[in-house]
This record gives sequence, structure tokens and C-alpha cells, in this order.
Amino acid sequence: MFSRTNIEKQLLKYRSIRIGEASVMTEVKRIFSENETQREAILSNLNEKSEEIENNFNFDLLESSQIFHLADIKNLCVNYRLRFLDSRYFKAGFPEEAISEIRNLEKKHGIALKNFKILAPAKLLKLENADDPLLFAPMGNDYFYLIHKWGNDLHPFRKLLMWPYKSFENLVFMVAVLSLIITALMPMQWFTPMGSFQEYLFLFLIIFKGVGGMVIFYGFSKGKNFNGAIWNSKYYNA
Repeated sequence: MFSRTNIEKQLLKYRSIRIGEASVMTEVKRIFSENETQREAILSNLNEKSEEIENNFNFDLLESSQIFHLADIKNLCVNYRLRFLDSRYFKAGFPEEAISEIRNLEKKHGIALKNFKILAPAKLLKLENADDPLLFAPMGNDYFYLIHKWGNDLHPFRKLLMWPYKSFENLVFMVAVLSLIITALMPMQWFTPMGSFQEYLFLFLIIFKGVGGMVIFYGFSKGKNFNGAIWNSKYYNA
């Protein structure tokens, strides 16, 4: 008795009630044009320095798990030899997911986000790479809101590998340990038939001086510095 309901026809009917058939493409083009304009504005803000220092978030809509203090960010940068700089220094390109997250935040809070920050390895700020960047927006009073994370995670041994560059004391300790290992592996019979403690100590000091000299030469020639001094430096040769 009753014919089945064609949901496609019903959908078309609802659309025709809301908007005329001739106006469908006009509406679609308008929406896509607005979206493209918004995305271009976001990319412009990501790639340019803003005079605004902070963003006026609605604190009732923020997630506490995404809020970080500058001290926490600095600690991470120092331990893993990362940089925390303006997003305009980021050279690898921003993924569509990050743009979408920014748009969602802007709609939710009713603001245009500015003065973005990026946390990433130094090479990622100069070269295209696939390590793990984090995109932040400043909230004021040295607090930052984490917007999006993308890319691969850092190498599991990065913290250990970057430990010698954390401070001068760490570097001297690493040079001493490396010199001690080289001394232990060195065949003393090449130099003397009877290797005494004094001779091993003398050999250790020579090797320590040589390894230390190479480290200092490399550091000065490359303009390198320790993690605590470069975490927010915009200079490539730091």
C-alpha cells in the first residue's frame, strides 16, 4: 500500500526548502572561498611576526592538558637540544591538520590567533626533516597553549645523545670517559714493555688533551654552543 521512502529524494527536498537549486553552487563556492581565505590568513600569521604578544583565549574552553609554562618548554629544549622560536622560522611547511586545529580554536574562542611558536630540532627550522614539531600559541605570563603536534617522534636515545651538549661540565665528563676508554684499549706494549700506572696516566692525559682539542676545534669551527644557551636562539650557527 505504501511506497518506500527514497532518502536521496527526501534529502533533495530538504535542501530545496532551505535553498534553491540554482543557488547550491553559489553557496558552495562562497563557503569554499571563505574557507580558503581563512586558511590563507592563518598561514600568513604562521609565517609572519606579529606585534601582539598574547592571545585572548576563553579560559572556560581551554584544556588544561594543553597548557605549558615557558620553564617546562625550556627544560625540554635543554634536555633534548631543541629550539623554541617564532613559527616564521619553520621551513618544513605546516600540515593541513595544524591549519584545521587553528581554525577550530579560532571559531571556538572567537579570536584570530597570532604570534605562534614552534618547538622543534634546529635542523627542522632550517631544512626539511621529519622529526617531531609542536605548535604553540602564547597565552601571556609565559604560558603557551599547545595547538598541534605532527611528524615522527624523536629518536629514543636523543636525550642521551644530546646529554654531553647540555653543559660544559657534561662535555668535560664525556671527553674524560671517552679518553679513559681509548686509553684502556690502547696496547701499552707498543710504547713500553712494562706498563705502570704512571705510564697509563701519562697516556690518558695525552689522549684527553687530544680528544678535548678535537672537540674544542669542532665546536669553535661550527660555532656551536650548549643547550641552555641556544634553546631560544634564532641563529643557525649556535
